[in-house]
Amino acid sequence: MQLRYAFRLYPDTGQRTALAKAFGCARVVFNDAVRAREDARKAGQPFPRAGELSARLITEAKRTARRSWLGEVSAVVLQQSLRDAETAYRNFFASRNGTRKGPKQGAPRFKSRKDARQSIRFTANARWNITDSGRLTLPKIGAVKVKWSRALPATPTSVTVIKDAAGRYFASFVISTDPAVDATRMPETDQSIGIDLGLTHFAVLSDGTKIDSPRFLRRAEKKLKKAQQELSRKQKGSKNRAKARLKVARIHAKVADARREFHHRLSTKLIAENQGIAVEDLSVVGLARTRLAKSVHDAGWSSFIGMLEYKAARYGRVLVKIGRFEPTSQTCSACGAKDGPKPLDVREWTCTACGTVHHRDTNAAINVKSAAGLAVSACGAPVRPGAIPAQREETGSHGFPTEPRAV
Repeated sequence: MQLRYAFRLYPDTGQRTALAKAFGCARVVFNDAVRAREDARKAGQPFPRAGELSARLITEAKRTARRSWLGEVSAVVLQQSLRDAETAYRNFFASRNGTRKGPKQGAPRFKSRKDARQSIRFTANARWNITDSGRLTLPKIGAVKVKWSRALPATPTSVTVIKDAAGRYFASFVISTDPAVDATRMPETDQSIGIDLGLTHFAVLSDGTKIDSPRFLRRAEKKLKKAQQELSRKQKGSKNRAKARLKVARIHAKVADARREFHHRLSTKLIAENQGIAVEDLSVVGLARTRLAKSVHDAGWSSFIGMLEYKAARYGRVLVKIGRFEPTSQTCSACGAKDGPKPLDVREWTCTACGTVHHRDTNAAINVKSAAGLAVSACGAPVRPGAIPAQREETGSHGFPTEPRAV
């Protein structure tokens, strides 16, 4: 499996200038590639190939007075920008003809110098390296100071330098992990768990454990409101407005980092303790259109489930998503009787069939685990059977990171 390990960079003044040039040149080459293909489409001509674009937009462009400054940055950065444009078009066409899953992808658009996030990528042939003193040496940029929060488990295949909206710089390394080493880090266990995600509690587990929702954005709202009011009063285009925008971006970055840290710690803990995990396939897009939109986005369920997915694949765990229409909150986990829908303010209810008193979320988590069909094999490892009978009477189914993330 390929993972990304991100580390904070601290370039000096000269290196910031060199990075700004590299970001700008990569953006220009990307925009030139999009413009060339759009011109060909409007003229009814076939799209120019990647090799033709490379010769025209990089090699020949460097010899002209209009694009001579492209020679001031590494050629690998420019080639990777062309590859990004090629990938964007490939994803667009795959999305249109239905071969790409997920939401529909739009056609590539021009990048702006005002984009909040800027990035460039160096592959192995760019001859970048990590010095003995721990600095990252990049071609035509220099040896940049790195804050190493952990050791790299293997030799990286590429590095992406990123500048975020808060003005911070990061180096993101692509690492290929060793499955044998990953297996020793988290040995097999005979435990399995069901998870019910919510807003009052971020997660309630089928064993009764309740994990409070940190509500990072809600806690930062007072400070964020003041910063946004100050930004609104600044004159557009002024330096004071740029400073105020940076202040707002840093507050958002702090909230995002804290949320990501919380998701990483919780997902790693659940993966380490359980061989099988069951969650609901929530419609976050639909919930984000309701009056609970801000709280739904603040919880970050999609990000958390994504972490569970790649960590389960990495460490040999079983992650099962049940259908979102499974009546987990309506069904008694003790006798299987379906008691009908309930308003959100009903947190406890008594089953009319057997008299069992249920906590709404704990009962739902138990039903999530049951609906997932997680069973324990003879060797102690949970497996999910391909087809199983219904479990009840009726049928149905439903900063910066401290952990690496999947590529």
